[in-house]
Amino acid sequence: MTPLVRSVRSADTLTRDALAVLQPGFTGTTAPDWLLRRLGEGLVSVGLFGRNVADPAQLAALTGRLRAEREELIVAIDEEGGDVTRLEVRGGSSFPGNHALGAVDDTELTRAVARELGRRLADCGINLNWAPSADVNSNPANPVIGVRSFGADPQLVARHTAAYVEGLQSAGVAACTKHFPGHGDTAVDSHHDLPRIAAGLPTLHARELVPFRAAVAAGTRAVMSAHILLPALDAEHPATLSPAALHGLLRAPEAEGGLGFDGLIVTDGMEMQAISATYGIERGSVLALAAGADAICVGGGLADEGIVLRLRDALVRAVREGELPEQRLADAAARVRALAGRARSTGTGEGAAPAPGIGLTAARRALRITAAGPYRPLRESVCVAAFTPLANIAVGDETPWGVAAELTRLLPGTETATCTAEAAAAAGTAALVDGLLTAAAGRHLVAVVRDVHRHPWMADALHTLLAARPDTAVVEMGVPQAPPQGTLHLATHGAARVCAQAAAEALTGRRPSPDE
Repeated sequence: MTPLVRSVRSADTLTRDALAVLQPGFTGTTAPDWLLRRLGEGLVSVGLFGRNVADPAQLAALTGRLRAEREELIVAIDEEGGDVTRLEVRGGSSFPGNHALGAVDDTELTRAVARELGRRLADCGINLNWAPSADVNSNPANPVIGVRSFGADPQLVARHTAAYVEGLQSAGVAACTKHFPGHGDTAVDSHHDLPRIAAGLPTLHARELVPFRAAVAAGTRAVMSAHILLPALDAEHPATLSPAALHGLLRAPEAEGGLGFDGLIVTDGMEMQAISATYGIERGSVLALAAGADAICVGGGLADEGIVLRLRDALVRAVREGELPEQRLADAAARVRALAGRARSTGTGEGAAPAPGIGLTAARRALRITAAGPYRPLRESVCVAAFTPLANIAVGDETPWGVAAELTRLLPGTETATCTAEAAAAAGTAALVDGLLTAAAGRHLVAVVRDVHRHPWMADALHTLLAARPDTAVVEMGVPQAPPQGTLHLATHGAARVCAQAAAEALTGRRPSPDE
């Protein structure tokens, strides 16, 4: 009698494949024992966040310890530069973000910035960067993309996305272009809810997909999906869970209207509310794999062994119950292992010549200055009014922003007054501004805003402040959508530390000496 052929492979193979498709995080600056054990059992990827980083030496030691357990390993990080930094989460980035690079519109500069960023990542043992953002920031009200985008013009975003991919990968770090098929036309942050984009397919092809096509042509090794609903593609499932988006659009051959991408498809964080609150993380992960994703990113919020075991077991169970084809899981695991092996053979960023000052050079070139009349550089300590919006989760509230620290370096004695929406609501705009005027009495005033066009309380307070002190200089560190205001208006196109340094230099007319 002919024996029955098992439809499901051995438990060990299935478990190893389920672990292989996970990209989990952990807490602390050293590798926990549970993570090292799971690497030995089949885990192929680890995601790092700001909580895992103290300094380059510590980070290199951490990745070295991970690779001592598994040599062919993907170590990923979310290092966009600019507002979203993990390498310099507590001090601010040495690189301006995408919006500043788009404002300069010099693809060679973008390529050089990405190459230097990649070199630093590679030197720390990181070989996959969840960047660049290829989103076209077509909606000025977007609460989560903004300065993370190169701009609102699809062609500009496309050429800089390609340059970024090329620069990053020339340093030995795989790019993960995000957030497919485009998170720019949203007014909702998918960390909190499920955004919906009403654009039709012609608009999608003419706008959102243009940069992703450029990224694929440039050889991006990975693409990250977005938790956004596009009814023109799939009326039921967000892109991360949609076969029409991942298999039917991203993977489909160009001759069939797809992008023909053959690399690794990574999900955005599965604990984000757009997925977890609607489908649950386990169910969402199964659906993502079935739709065509290869790697499940989790760990930004849930970062312990429990979540790894929950997702591993959910995937194994889905295969055994026929909900997830075993070959789909095997193919996904094979793609992850292939990238891990390729990343190992690529080596470190030693071949990339160091360019330590390229970030500040780019930030200076991105600065846009509008003067209402003659302006004399600041020579004495000033009062900085920092209008501080609630930080979005992608940026986090650990990373400092504003110009006060850089101005204090140049003008000792500079003080800061922080203004928030809560303070404006509690005290009223008039009282808030009166407090600022009192703090700034007898001194020049510098108002720092971030996306003033998106925050009515900020716009009202700034208008009231300028009516009382028209000599105020204004520094916009978000998207400069609102008309320039103030005796001097500086648009930095981002809140990275180097953007603040460039603004402080312009305000004072001086640059610090290397030993200052």
